[in-house]
Amino acid sequence: MDKKYKMNNSFFRQFNNKESFYSLLEDIESCKVGFYSVGLYPASLAYNCAMHSESNNILLAPRPGRDLLGAFSKDVLSNMEHKIIEKVEGMGNYFFEGKSKINTLEDLLLKCNIVILASNSNHIQNDIRYAIELRKSLNRENVVLACLVGSFCFDDGDKKPYILCNQYPDLAFFTGFHRHGALRNPKDSFTANFCHPDSLTALIGARILNQLSPNIQVSPGVHNIECQYIKSIKNISSIFAGFVTNFHSEKPGMLPTINTVLLTQCLDQAATVSLKVRKENKFQNVNFSLKELGYGEDIIISKENLGNKYVESADYTFSQLNAVKADVLGSMSLPIEGNPTRNFQAGQVLSDMLLRLKRCPNDVGEFINWCEKFSLGQGGLEGLKSLIYWPKIYREFNIKNNNCSMINLIYLCFNAEAEEKKDIYEVLINSDAITNFCQESVKPNLCLELNYKLQGMDIFDNKKLFYEKLISNNNKMNFEKKLYEKLSSKKNPNYIKAINIINKYFTN
Repeated sequence: MDKKYKMNNSFFRQFNNKESFYSLLEDIESCKVGFYSVGLYPASLAYNCAMHSESNNILLAPRPGRDLLGAFSKDVLSNMEHKIIEKVEGMGNYFFEGKSKINTLEDLLLKCNIVILASNSNHIQNDIRYAIELRKSLNRENVVLACLVGSFCFDDGDKKPYILCNQYPDLAFFTGFHRHGALRNPKDSFTANFCHPDSLTALIGARILNQLSPNIQVSPGVHNIECQYIKSIKNISSIFAGFVTNFHSEKPGMLPTINTVLLTQCLDQAATVSLKVRKENKFQNVNFSLKELGYGEDIIISKENLGNKYVESADYTFSQLNAVKADVLGSMSLPIEGNPTRNFQAGQVLSDMLLRLKRCPNDVGEFINWCEKFSLGQGGLEGLKSLIYWPKIYREFNIKNNNCSMINLIYLCFNAEAEEKKDIYEVLINSDAITNFCQESVKPNLCLELNYKLQGMDIFDNKKLFYEKLISNNNKMNFEKKLYEKLSSKKNPNYIKAINIINKYFTN
């Protein structure tokens, strides 16, 4: 996405204004955070704050025409403490001339130091534009804007998906694993990251958010774009995890392998994205090093050998933000109590489909219809939205197949040709096939053994070929290789066939 919208998004209009700096720090305990668009997550976060804190530092503003607690079902509301509900409702309104008024986005901008736009991808593009304009008209440009949307957005003009924080590089991002049901558990605790490319804004913002509830610990970070990418991708991974956990529930030994691959591929992709986006969006305010901010290392770069020269291939510095990784792992896990995330539940629906239909879905539309039968509307499935945009994201950031094989597989489960889906189906339903797929598909194209397996050969069964490969890459070997391929390619196991199918559709 080439468009970039620069905006002033910090607590200070002038960094060297000592009076405003001192004033903010002196009043930091009374700083307020506003959440605009109150879905399940911000409402549950507010409930947690109401349970554990006596301060009134959080304000809520529902979308026009929406009820403040409308995201909760009647059953959930009936199990909440009435006293806590009253406190939450108090966060969403105020009295003016003897009448109760519902907070609006304008009220949040006037009263808060941080305003988090909590809308999903259906509304966030309009919300961020409106908030920037409104903030300017109110002369409140020292209010820091943040978001928490967990899917890619789409530009109707150039027909491209994009990362919101990449289009608005100074937009803060708030993230962590806060399953809305668990947030209402008075004994549970959580971690989060508040990320902003300006280290001072990140540090102060995290401190303000950290005091909302003693049970939610917030740490600063600067990797807003990377963290939003991870959240968008992990919502797809959560669908895969929900499928595997449900379909293979009697085979728990395979789950650590699959979840590990899902996590590492999320990080590998984000590292590729990071190297690209940070060439354009360099970090601001280098007065604080990342170690001073709390990172273990200032930089973690991977390199690859190209033509006997090592070149940078990915930037893993962001991977030190533990709450971000906890969000990935948590969203891929079946909780001990309460419901898993909605994307995980969508994966459970996919499992039911394959169990009953004995095939992959005909298309995404058929899957959506099944989800709706289980009260999972498409509007709340951010992972499914990200999956729809996946091929364009894959090309935009030049993601390598060995770093996204699991997402490629689940994408083709919906979108491959009917004959190809038969092989994908066999991989998904057989534990040995899916673990073999996990082990082989993460290897790069240069991997010697995998390279020959994809052509129908086991290099250990051909001593001459192995030796010639070791000594030289001559024409005779290439000829024998092609001949062997023709004779043996039909013997490929399903997981190798699935990798070949992926390589047909995804060619980076």
